[in-house]
Amino acid sequence: MSGGAQLSGIETVDPARLKGEKILIVVENLPVPFDRRVWQEARTLKAAGAQVSIICPTGKGHEARRETLEGIDIYRHPLPLDAKGALGYLLEYGAALFWETLLAWRVFFRQGITAIHACNPPDLIFLVAAPFKLLGVKFLFDHHDINPELYEAKFNRRDFFWKLMVWLEKQTFRLADVSIATNESYRAIAIARGGMAPDRVHVVRSGPDLSRVKSVPPVEALKNGRRYLVGYVGVMGDQEGIDLLLEAASHIVHQVKRNDVQFVLVGGGPALEDLMAMSARMGLSDYVRFTGRAPDQELFEVLSTSDLCVNPDRVNPMNDKSTMNKILEYMALGKAIVQFDVTEGRVSAQDASLYARANDPVDMADKILELLDDPAQRERMGNYGRERVESGLSWATQIEPLLGAYVQLLNRPALN
Repeated sequence: MSGGAQLSGIETVDPARLKGEKILIVVENLPVPFDRRVWQEARTLKAAGAQVSIICPTGKGHEARRETLEGIDIYRHPLPLDAKGALGYLLEYGAALFWETLLAWRVFFRQGITAIHACNPPDLIFLVAAPFKLLGVKFLFDHHDINPELYEAKFNRRDFFWKLMVWLEKQTFRLADVSIATNESYRAIAIARGGMAPDRVHVVRSGPDLSRVKSVPPVEALKNGRRYLVGYVGVMGDQEGIDLLLEAASHIVHQVKRNDVQFVLVGGGPALEDLMAMSARMGLSDYVRFTGRAPDQELFEVLSTSDLCVNPDRVNPMNDKSTMNKILEYMALGKAIVQFDVTEGRVSAQDASLYARANDPVDMADKILELLDDPAQRERMGNYGRERVESGLSWATQIEPLLGAYVQLLNRPALN
């Protein structure tokens, strides 16, 4: 694994690239700076000379309604907690649109806006941006999630609401002057389903910041007295396949009779309590630890101590086309990976991962044990993943694609 201090790449950005521009970023589903992609984008745009403001929700550890960090103005608003069902989502989205609209006009009258940068989900922020388009403000759509596929994965149907998702997505792309996609699969959707001109869709991946994502000394106590640790970092939701991971752990513990493997799962989310209860029913409480949402230090301690890391995302149209940040963070820390065989997961990890059969927890368990019992293979895969991130997948490699999208959006002169 590479040693020495790592830079984020932001330090090298020319501050004249976007000098004088006033950019407003709107994101609903996570607070900033907890949303790492949005924060990296904001810091990059600030380094390029732009005045940057962000509208986002409040969240645990980010309760301040108004804050300035690193020269970036952050406006936070409340949201109904843990929306569930049609009424819950209506309340959440209605509240978000109210606050986003109010705060956007506040920013406009206080300092002006030359571009609005909208990060989905949901595909409703175009409603906030539309009036500003009449005033000459440019609109950039940052395509984080494919909501029609997410709806289909969650409810297993294509009904009126699925069609509504497709329509809202279409309207967002229609309003956008430029869009950025997190991978080539999303870019293809922007062109085919969104009707975007190919030259106006830019791929900006969610690469890890190697000045932040780095190994720390392992903490042997995390292994709970066992030889091996399997780590997971991510959201505890219904779509993340944690139930399949628990079934894989159960197979290892109860069928294969291995008592030398500890699992530590880092992250919070709406399904956390249900998953903890499921683990207890399966007799796994001593083998599986849920940390809940954890600070970076604890997160990196878990990953640095892990012998391998897992991504149990189900194979479905949503996950197949999405790039998962956890995969790149595992690779940045030099960890071998086991995941189900999803298209973009394979594009990211390539030979840094073994690929279990689609949604097959027994095959995932077998792949986990195969790697745990082969330290040389784990080391080869981990080194490959680290080198792959350093050479082409870190945030430093995504800075120029992001600034290139803004150069086109704002008709700025390109670099020679």
